Amino acid sequence: MNDYGMFINGQWTTTKQTTPVLSPATEETIATVPIADERSIQAALAAAKKAQRDWGRRTGVERGNVLRKWADLIDQNRERLARLLSQEEGKPLGEALGEIDFGNSWFRYYAEFDRRIEGEILAADKPNEQLWIFRQPVGVVLGIIPWNYPMAVAVRKIAPALIAGNTIVLKPHEDTPLSALELAKLANEAGVPPGVVNIITGPGETVGAALVRSPIPRLITFTGSVETGKAIARSAADNVTLVSLELGGKAPFIVMDDCDLDQAVSTAVFSRFLNCGQTCICNERTYVHKRIAKEFLERFVAAVQKLKIGNPLQAGTQIGPKVNRQELEKVEGYVQRAVKAGARVVTGGQRKTGRGFSKGYWYEPTVLTGVRQDMEIMQQEIFGPVVPVMEFSDFEEGLSFANDCRYGLAAYLFTNDVHRIMRAVRDLEFGELYINRGPGESIHAFHGGWKQSGAGGDDGRHGLEHYLQKKTVYLRYQG
Repeated sequence: MNDYGMFINGQWTTTKQTTPVLSPATEETIATVPIADERSIQAALAAAKKAQRDWGRRTGVERGNVLRKWADLIDQNRERLARLLSQEEGKPLGEALGEIDFGNSWFRYYAEFDRRIEGEILAADKPNEQLWIFRQPVGVVLGIIPWNYPMAVAVRKIAPALIAGNTIVLKPHEDTPLSALELAKLANEAGVPPGVVNIITGPGETVGAALVRSPIPRLITFTGSVETGKAIARSAADNVTLVSLELGGKAPFIVMDDCDLDQAVSTAVFSRFLNCGQTCICNERTYVHKRIAKEFLERFVAAVQKLKIGNPLQAGTQIGPKVNRQELEKVEGYVQRAVKAGARVVTGGQRKTGRGFSKGYWYEPTVLTGVRQDMEIMQQEIFGPVVPVMEFSDFEEGLSFANDCRYGLAAYLFTNDVHRIMRAVRDLEFGELYINRGPGESIHAFHGGWKQSGAGGDDGRHGLEHYLQKKTVYLRYQG
């Protein structure tokens, strides 16, 4: 077990109160971290504010070189970081290694913007004048990140903030703070100046709320639940703080009768059960055309029943535990209420028990049928290894079911009909569409939700925009 501190102004600091970090596979304490008090919160914000001016005045090349060095250090520590990530979050080690690599790619990608943050020169209305629009950092960024991808999303926030010339105060989720703290251990060696990156730990209800209320951050970038995102937006309004929200999802997975059925089945399984279903773009509700519903379900259930659930550190494990007891009970409640409302459990449907599962937060991979569109389980984000499967009669009905939801983050469509594809691209109310393929965004694209799945977003040049603010200059000179 390790005792961690918080990373403030380039130094490690502690507070009187600490909290344990539990392994979701064993419920054992693997580390302790501080609970930030008011003094440490203000110290982190003040350090970020003080450091921003000098960091923002560095050239883009200087900032980019720091990100490249940091990425090199992550590569050198890849296996150690992945193992720690697997222990604190519960994802299989193979997935953890993938998260390290994917997260690290944001450092390298945004380092390439060292010469690409550009302004504009416009034609002036008056003689002997120049009209410029150029981009400057917003200042101090507050990043609040979830527990499901604690390393990747940390870098997703840090990299664009820093290349744009901002400083950042980052609050990881209280269940999974270790990845971000280990990332900070490499910051000094990478050449990150004191105060440019600060990591604060503690519960969102107290520490996160105090950070959000502060007038010092000029941008809050948040990934997490819809309800927390709404609360952040309300608090940020008092200081007119910019907000970027990437919130929950309820991705529909539409399977048409002309698709490659083998591909659709394997992708539906992967998309639902990746990271124990704890991914915001996961297949949350599967809609299958009635002509192929029986065959799809038989193949799908057979594939689900072959999934290996167990110790995330063991080779071959495909599904680990839920991240904490509260999340386990939430998923369990969704299934119980669905069954009470008329759904049928085809496979799974309960906590995993038996040898090796007496401790930890285990739930069986579960498939439900007999569901209706108005059921809670078809409308609310499950965020676990449970998938409801429902039939539809034609393409229009499938699109209607998919759009009938408050969420609009991601959607899937399997069909070989180009006309259906084009209609889906036009009509599906989601920020991300995966057509005849599984999940996984590209770092140079854009990841953002529609409707209650968010405002703003991450990745690519569009994800960089809210880390910069525009300044317009009217310059008159001697003719």
